[in-house]
Amino acid sequence: MTTIGILDGYVDEPTCLGVPPYISTYPRYIAGAAWNVDRNNNVIYYTVDQIRRDRSLLLKLGKTDILIVIAGMIVPGRYLSGYPISLNEIRLFLTDLDKPIKLLCGPAARYGFGIAGGTKPKEASKIQNIFNGIIKGDCEIIIYELLDRNLDLEDIDLSKKRQNAHSIREYTIEGSRIIKQHPFYPSALIAEIETYRGCPRTITGGCSFCVETLYGKTDFRPIEDIHAEIEALYKNGIKHIRIGNQPCIFSYMSKEAGRKEFPKPNPDAIYKLFKGIHEVAPNLKTIHIDNANPGVIARYPEESREIARIIIRYHTPGDTAAFGIESVDPKVIEENNLKASAEQIIEAIKILNEEGRMRGVNGMLELLPGINFLFGLKGETRETYSLNYKFLEEILHRNLLIRRINIRQVIPLPNTLMYNIGTNIIRKHHVLFKKFKKMVRENIEQPILKKMLPIGVILRDIYTEKTIGKTTFGRQIGSYPLLVGIPGLYPINRFLDIMVVDYGYHSITGIPIPLKINHIPRETLEAIPGIGRKRANRILLQRPFHSEKEFIEALDNIDIAKSILEYISFKQ
Repeated sequence: MTTIGILDGYVDEPTCLGVPPYISTYPRYIAGAAWNVDRNNNVIYYTVDQIRRDRSLLLKLGKTDILIVIAGMIVPGRYLSGYPISLNEIRLFLTDLDKPIKLLCGPAARYGFGIAGGTKPKEASKIQNIFNGIIKGDCEIIIYELLDRNLDLEDIDLSKKRQNAHSIREYTIEGSRIIKQHPFYPSALIAEIETYRGCPRTITGGCSFCVETLYGKTDFRPIEDIHAEIEALYKNGIKHIRIGNQPCIFSYMSKEAGRKEFPKPNPDAIYKLFKGIHEVAPNLKTIHIDNANPGVIARYPEESREIARIIIRYHTPGDTAAFGIESVDPKVIEENNLKASAEQIIEAIKILNEEGRMRGVNGMLELLPGINFLFGLKGETRETYSLNYKFLEEILHRNLLIRRINIRQVIPLPNTLMYNIGTNIIRKHHVLFKKFKKMVRENIEQPILKKMLPIGVILRDIYTEKTIGKTTFGRQIGSYPLLVGIPGLYPINRFLDIMVVDYGYHSITGIPIPLKINHIPRETLEAIPGIGRKRANRILLQRPFHSEKEFIEALDNIDIAKSILEYISFKQ
C-alpha cells in the first residue's frame, strides 16, 4: 500500500473552477488513478485553506510517499470562501517536507502562477527546486505510471497526456469518493464536471489569449461516461454539480465539431445528457452549467432555444450561461479572433432572456446569460471602452437581463498570441479600466439587479460563509451565485431563506425569513423595510412578543406592522 497526499491549492481556468465551494476534476482524477492501481492505496486530501488554519496537517502530508500539489489561477477571479495558493505559501509549506516525492500539477505547472489580472504569471521554475517534478501533462496519467512503476520517477514523461476522453472513465468513477475528504462536503460542495476539452475554434486559432486551443480539437466525453461519473459522485454523497468544464455547453457532441468554427448544436445529445443525469442522480440539489459561445447561439437560434429549454427542464434555477464576449470593438474582435460581433451577442442575450427569464422555485430566474469583458487585448484603444459601455447601455435600453458582468484584465499566458504583447496595453489604459468598472457598477449592474430581484423577492437556501463586522455573507450554491449581505451575526455554514431589502452594485442585502422577531439582532431589525433605528429600539425594549396583536401595538405605525406580519415568527 502506498500513501498519496493531495494538497489542493485550487485552480481557476477558462473551463474549470476548483476554488471552494467547487472541487475541480484534478483531485478526483488523481485519486481515481491511485485507486485504479490499487484500491488499498491510502489517499489523503487537504485543501490549502485547511493547511492555513492548521499547520499540523503538514506533518501528515510529510509522511506520505507521494505529495501532489494542485495549483494555478490563470483566470482572474473574486473569491469568498478561499483563495488559490501562492508561490510564497508553497515555499513555506513544502520546503521542509523531505520524505515524499513532491509533484506540481495544474495550470501553474503548465503556464506559471497567475497573480492577478493584468500581470504575467510567475514561472513555476522559481520553485522547481522544491519539487521532484513539474507535471505539464495530465496529472492522473503521470500518477498512474508512477505508482505502477513502484515510485520510480526516472524515465516518466511528465508531459504525457491522456489518449482520449474515454480513457479516464475509470479514474473519474474511482476518484469520486475523495469528495468525502473535502471540508465543504456534503452540504455545500459543488463538483465541476468535464464534458469535453479542446475548442471547436481551434481550426481558426481560437482567441488570442486562451489556452484551451492548446488541447487541440474537441474531444467529447461519451454521455454514458459522464453519467457513470455523476452516479458515482451521487452515491458518495454529492448534492451539487456544475456541467462547467468545457468551452461551450451548446456545442457538446456537435457533429460538425472539428470541421466548422461554429458547429451546429446537437439538442438530442444535450437531452440525453441532462435526462440521464436525472435518472442516475434524481435528487441533486443543484445542476448548473457554465460557458456558452454566443456566436453559436446567434448562428443557430432554433437549436439553441431547444437546448435552453432542455437545460431549464432538468437544471435548477439561478443558472448562468457565461458568454466570453471580451469586447464588442470590431477592431479588437478581428485582431484577437474573438467569438461574436455586438449584434450577434445581443441576439444570443435576447434568446436566453426569452427562454429563461421566468422566476424559479429558489427565487432566482431560471437561466440568464453572464458576460465577460477582457481588457488589455491587442488593438484596444480608448474607443474600445466607449463601445463596450454603449453596448451595455443598449442592453439596458432593450430591457434585457444579464445575470452578472465580469470585467477583467488579461493574464498573458505562455504559448498564446497575447504573451509577447504582455501588459503594455493594460498599463497604458489603467485609468480607463478603473473608470469603466466604476461606471458599469453604478449605472448598469445595479439597475439590472433591481429588475432581476425586486424588493420583497424571497431567495431560498442562502449558505452562510463568513462574517465581516456585524454582517453575515452568504450565497446560494451554484454557478456565479449572487452575494447576499445579511445585517447581523448569524451562524456560518447554515442555510437561510432571505427576503431582498436593498442593493449593492453586484450584491443584495437580505433579511432572514421567517423573521424570528424575539431573537433577531438589532442590525436585522433596522434593515426591515419601514423599521429603522427608532422602531428597532422600540421592538428591542418590548420583546418578547407572543402574538400579532402585541407586535402591532408595540409599533407607532399599524400599516408598517401589518406589512411585515406574514414574515414574522413569534416562537420563543
